[in-house]
Amino acid sequence: MLNYIGAALGILLGLWLARRRGGNRLDLLHYATIFGIVGFIIGAFAMLVIPAPG
Repeated sequence: MLNYIGAALGILLGLWLARRRGGNRLDLLHYATIFGIVGFIIGAFAMLVIPAPG
């Protein structure tokens, strides 16, 4: 589940960063995609490191 949260946060961060730099629609898509993939990988790694509750 953390990988999906990481992907969503990465997409939001990518959109915000591209918008702040004054990017067009393709820049928004590119930043959101790259940051989403990175967030997904970080979230997947966090699931391996952080123990499950309960």
